Amino acid sequence: MVFLCRKIICFQNTSNRFFPVPVLCIGPETWKIKSNTTHQTLKEKRVDFPEVEIDRVWMRVLEIYDLDMVRAFAMEFELIVNPVYPMPNLEKTLSTCKDLNVLLGIISNAQFYTPYLFKWFLDSSLEDCGFHPELIFFSYKFGYAKPSFFMFDAAAEQLEKMGMSAHSVLYVGNDLLNDIYPAKMAGFKTALFAGDARSLRLRENDSKCKDLSADIVITDLIQLLDHIR
Repeated sequence: MVFLCRKIICFQNTSNRFFPVPVLCIGPETWKIKSNTTHQTLKEKRVDFPEVEIDRVWMRVLEIYDLDMVRAFAMEFELIVNPVYPMPNLEKTLSTCKDLNVLLGIISNAQFYTPYLFKWFLDSSLEDCGFHPELIFFSYKFGYAKPSFFMFDAAAEQLEKMGMSAHSVLYVGNDLLNDIYPAKMAGFKTALFAGDARSLRLRENDSKCKDLSADIVITDLIQLLDHIR
């Protein structure tokens, strides 16, 4: 069986946090104009759900063109505004899948700093965690964000090249619209992770999700092992 998962890291509400001092000088309209300009450019190229490269947006907002400096700022800003933490049993689940030679992939709305999260929290690179380098699909690299079918179709195509059918894939996600819907359309089996109320997105008011359900529902990542052994 092939196991293809999304980034299993959820984001915490940080309304009681303060922005770093440099950001206080940046009005929300400035940020909105810069990011919307990028989105509009991609929309004109018929990208259904555009994704920006956040470091490029920050370059234009800050008017600083030293990439290393901008990336350092963007990464610190993200960690302050959206501190993240791994779900319980993530490391054990990944290590067991690796030991079982389960093929791992990832489809994520991500930015350049996303791979660093695995290094910080798990002390391992994505590849060391067992993720196949040709099955890592990050939105900032493609310009398409979920729920666009683009990355899912690209994953299905790559799996086919590797001799794997989409129907042998179990895709794990916490969002019915962004994860389960496009994964099903790509032909993957699906698992809804409902173990964290803050990150669970059922999208009950979206017509695409009205009669949509995952093949399985889990509340702890370790439960996945019961379905892939």
